[in-house]
Amino acid sequence: MSRVNLAIIGGGLVGASLALALQAGAKARGWKIVLIEPFAPGHTYQPSYDARSSALSFGARQIYQRLGVWQEISRRAEPIKQIHVSDRGRFSTARLSAMEEGVPALGYVVENAWLGQCLWQSLDKDVISWRCPAEVTRMEPLTDGYRLTLNDETILECDLAVLADGGRSGLREQLGIGIKKRPYNQSALIANITPSEAHNGMAFERFTDDGPMALLPLPDNRCALVWTRLGMDAQRLAALDDRSFLGELQDIFGYRLGTLKQVGVRHLYPLSLIEAEEQVRPHLAILGNAAHSLHPIAGQGFNLSLRDAQALADSLLGSETAPGDFATLQAYRERQRLDQSLTVGFSDQVTRLFGSTQPLVSLGRNIGLLGLDLLPPAKRWFARQAMGLGTRPDE
Repeated sequence: MSRVNLAIIGGGLVGASLALALQAGAKARGWKIVLIEPFAPGHTYQPSYDARSSALSFGARQIYQRLGVWQEISRRAEPIKQIHVSDRGRFSTARLSAMEEGVPALGYVVENAWLGQCLWQSLDKDVISWRCPAEVTRMEPLTDGYRLTLNDETILECDLAVLADGGRSGLREQLGIGIKKRPYNQSALIANITPSEAHNGMAFERFTDDGPMALLPLPDNRCALVWTRLGMDAQRLAALDDRSFLGELQDIFGYRLGTLKQVGVRHLYPLSLIEAEEQVRPHLAILGNAAHSLHPIAGQGFNLSLRDAQALADSLLGSETAPGDFATLQAYRERQRLDQSLTVGFSDQVTRLFGSTQPLVSLGRNIGLLGLDLLPPAKRWFARQAMGLGTRPDE
């Protein structure tokens, strides 16, 4: 039976980011960290038209710069130079501009495969070891850590177990950690689109009576589509042939990017706001979608998880105690409580405000969008939320 200081259960983007954030400090302290992941990461990046992507906020760029990996990530990171927010059939729009905010970009859109490769290749094998493909089937709390049973019957003990195994975490349920779930009764349809005109780094947030949609700029003049519809209608859209699908999308979105020429594989994801009722216990921390899963339209989910990972690393490395100390984990939780509360609230309220078809709500949000474009303080507040800087003071 072997023992490590930290076991990160889930080697995806959040788990790998945490490992990278801990790496230098762990090496100085002689800590050993293991990443346990059921799906082996690819050794080489393979371009794909249908690659899934993530929207990284400007705050996420700052974190990855601090970790020394941004220069590599930026090679295939498409900058968001402007965000155009509109409500279909109404008079008001708002525009956010990187130039007005004094930043090189409001955010960046990066293919998950590329981001993952950049993270995995930056990990020091002398500090971070992989158990992959491998899966934890059982977690048993000890007085000084956790005992993990893997699917090959291997037993591993750790001072601190970090659960980062996604929103459908079976281990979270096994440990008796409840969730607060608020279904949106919607599904997100995800696909990549090619328009006839250059996107020039423009991201679009378009709100309609049938649900919000976002088109985000990708490399090679593709756009990442996130289209939120009621469940049955989302299934109908997913089943359409490409020409019919592009026709409906064109009708809703308009011709701001010219003719929509190509659509890739479509994926559907049922949407709910999910929050774990506990994020820390002695010798246990929960990160990523296992801790909180947000509506994708505001683009805040991964960015919040990345800030959590950085804050957890800072708390662990800033403590004189061994990983797993409950007071240290509680301090981390308190440190992130405001950020999580504001970000979850912002994402949820944007979703509900722009998902309502009630006439008074519709009028109110149009006045709000108009005011957002006319009132610099309100516009700056909204921009800082979008950039992942909403809980940070101006520098």
